[in-house]
Amino acid sequence: MSSPSGRTEAVSSDNGRPDGEPAADTAEEPQAAEQLALIRETVRKADVPRARPRSWRGAALAERNPVARVLVDKGLVHLDRYFDYAVPAAMDEEARPGVRVRVRFGAGERDGRREGGGLINGFIVERCPDSDFRGALAPIAQVLSPEPVLGPELLALCRAVADRYAGALADVVQLAVPRRMARAEKKESPPPEPPPAAPGPGSWARYAAGPGYLEALRAGEAPRAVWTALPGPHWADELARAVAATLAGGRGALAVLPDGRSAARVDAALTALLGPGRHVLLTADSGPEARYRRWLAVNRGSVRAVVGTRAAMFAPVRDLGLAAIWDDGDSSHSDDHAPQPHAREVLMLRAAHERAGFLLGAHGCTVEAAQLVETGWARPLAADRETVRATAPRVRTIGDGEEARDPAARAARLPSLAWRTVRDALSRGPVLIQVPRRGYVPRLACERCREPARCAHCSGPLEATGPAEELCCGWCGRGAPDWRCPECGGVRLRGQVFGARRTAEEIGRAFPEVPVRTSGKDHVLDTVPETPALVVSTPGAEPVADGGYAAALLLDGWAMLGRPDLRAAEESLRRWLGAAALVRGAPDGGTVVVVAEPTLRPVQALVRWDPAGHAVRELGERSELGFPPVSRMAAVAGLPEAVADFLGTVRLPAGAEVLGPVPMRSAPAARPGPGRPGGPPPGENWDRALIRVRPGSGAELAAALKEAQAARLTRREGPPVRIRIDPVDLG
Repeated sequence: MSSPSGRTEAVSSDNGRPDGEPAADTAEEPQAAEQLALIRETVRKADVPRARPRSWRGAALAERNPVARVLVDKGLVHLDRYFDYAVPAAMDEEARPGVRVRVRFGAGERDGRREGGGLINGFIVERCPDSDFRGALAPIAQVLSPEPVLGPELLALCRAVADRYAGALADVVQLAVPRRMARAEKKESPPPEPPPAAPGPGSWARYAAGPGYLEALRAGEAPRAVWTALPGPHWADELARAVAATLAGGRGALAVLPDGRSAARVDAALTALLGPGRHVLLTADSGPEARYRRWLAVNRGSVRAVVGTRAAMFAPVRDLGLAAIWDDGDSSHSDDHAPQPHAREVLMLRAAHERAGFLLGAHGCTVEAAQLVETGWARPLAADRETVRATAPRVRTIGDGEEARDPAARAARLPSLAWRTVRDALSRGPVLIQVPRRGYVPRLACERCREPARCAHCSGPLEATGPAEELCCGWCGRGAPDWRCPECGGVRLRGQVFGARRTAEEIGRAFPEVPVRTSGKDHVLDTVPETPALVVSTPGAEPVADGGYAAALLLDGWAMLGRPDLRAAEESLRRWLGAAALVRGAPDGGTVVVVAEPTLRPVQALVRWDPAGHAVRELGERSELGFPPVSRMAAVAGLPEAVADFLGTVRLPAGAEVLGPVPMRSAPAARPGPGRPGGPPPGENWDRALIRVRPGSGAELAAALKEAQAARLTRREGPPVRIRIDPVDLG
């Protein structure tokens, strides 16, 4: 049975078979044969009290602690508990806490006889001398691997995450423990390296508290900091030095990055600083077997440092001394699978429970980071204003120069200021152009009446995928060669939103002798040379230029700032800062032009390079409105009748406030793909309600929602609802 997130664990054996399907060369071994015989004879006896099982159908059980408490791989909140199984004597040595097993689960009646259920994976969490179950315990069917992969520290972390997010422990364990690869388990991990020498402060000397933070990590303390990184390429080396300082103190370190490119930069910096073998890189790009082998090296204590993407937040680092996260505002840090934990919150739990240091770094600053500083949970770690001005590029807006006097110039997508900046900068190096949308012309409208052009079949937006290609629907993909405006009868179209490909085409025509490179979802560039070039990129896909970009254009600011989302301003500033940080400093001629209304708060924060000040003001406004992170909030989504019934039965904490329910935006049935995570399936109409509680009541809210969901599933009262604690998207 699969979990609510739609995932099942497929565990590989030596020959690629799933665990529980024995290979031909192992089925004839005496131990395997005995295990299979036990499986075939599995029955449950009716209501016979047994405090301590000693045999099962004549088969001997383990002498010591014959009861195993098993966490079964069932991601359902009403089954979120441990189940007791008997341990056959033949499995006594291998059936240790933390190992993977196969057990019978889901017994029922058939033809008047009591029969066992199907085989399912699980983990032994404890061995006990007796059981509270009044009846005969079914035995463990198979020990899949003697490797203990779910240790007590990792189990406690998974339980804490499940409780915080009102989820099932089995779902969190699926996120924390990677899929088994038998060949990787057979390879021995190398012995651990001795602690390295403490690194020098390096570019941390630019921050007043930087060297002291490294020294605190080396001395075994647990400093917590919100780090506003200076622009430029040094942040990866600075993060690597924090990891190295922790290793020098004899403790482990963990750094979580939003994507494989940034993780590779920190991996290279740490290798250059300490040499190979002292850390591992955990990303999806390495492949399942290599990734599992590296994870095992961490679990066995051979390696004490981990650099990786989101899934690495659960890496079982021994004696954790530093939990670090880079760019916590990136949406990649929020897991799409149930119960959808955020890497920042998980690392904060680890830092608190394991008494480790904490480092939250970014060029920008989220409101959550500002709250950590305001509450005193963490200290600010930033450079003084003189250093910021010496390293940041000069930021100009369309309110500078002639654009301030010419309304037409201000309304242009590429004002004259942008053209002049590009022309001057190309003589010194490459120029970065950030465009919010990918594609060619993703949004079109009637040239005569400005009515948006929509598909006659599904009402989806029509888009142009190329200069000579016919129109097609962005939802169902159908062509529209004979489009006619239903309002005025017009047949001519104009672009409303222009994508990266169209922008690259326009810029290329203006500068025909300069090469144009694009970087986006389908093809992401890692680096570009320092020779003159135009680099058109979508947010988050900007390549690093050798020596830094000479200039950058941040186009279509209205497209990001105009999104109907609580985080629109914060996200726009974060993306702008990420691109501007790749530009050379103002003393070296680096210039950034942002095409957006210059009086808006995010634009002014970019001009002053003051992300922390912007986050503090955003936090103040949210405090007045009672929105996260000042309050704790949960989203309940599902079919309208399911949401209404759920809200009528849940016992909310005192003072809880329910906002809604209101209809959710849904994708049409013809649109390909699963839709956005947490949203309605294509073709379904859902409602969503937000439940808000005061600070300090978050745990009580999560427990109440989990209890109500479990009761609903147990009684089978209609379809379940989806619950998300601290939803990222409040639009």
